[in-house]
Amino acid sequence: MKKLFTLLAVIALLASCQTVRVSQDYALGTPFNNYQTYAYYKKGVDEAKISELDKKRILRAIDTEMAAKGFTKSENPDLLVSIFTDSKERVDVYNNNWGWGFGYGWGWGGGFWGNNMRNNVTRTTEGILYIDLIDAQKKELIWQGVGKAPLKSTPEKKVERTNEIVKEILQQFPPMPRN
Repeated sequence: MKKLFTLLAVIALLASCQTVRVSQDYALGTPFNNYQTYAYYKKGVDEAKISELDKKRILRAIDTEMAAKGFTKSENPDLLVSIFTDSKERVDVYNNNWGWGFGYGWGWGGGFWGNNMRNNVTRTTEGILYIDLIDAQKKELIWQGVGKAPLKSTPEKKVERTNEIVKEILQQFPPMPRN
């Protein structure tokens, strides 16, 4: 029985670890290797409906990841970076049969093992970050990455989560060609 409770605790812990979910879209045939510099698309950044503190967190995280990829900020960039944010309430319902108990009713010997069905409902505010990369010369969107993850409330956790989301999104850039 002790092993069962340990197993259930591990499963519950793994289920509660909510990771960043990411996706990307891009213009096929784009020569991504030709891009080396970037700047922020001011209008896009200014219109993001988040606090100035959160904008700064996102931009710092983008700077870190772009530098790690070999990109440099420039007054005459190849790419313009824009961001868009959104949020939604995510509701998860976990329906399990772990609550078996003894009950009375029909069956052998006047009793049976009944199902004590338990539902766990969790509500989480999930943040959505879009990072758009725009060809600066053509003024065309060439790549978009999207990350979704539960939001955090303390400043330290916000920095940590923002860095994680941006890193996961930009890991997909530049897209790798499929053979």
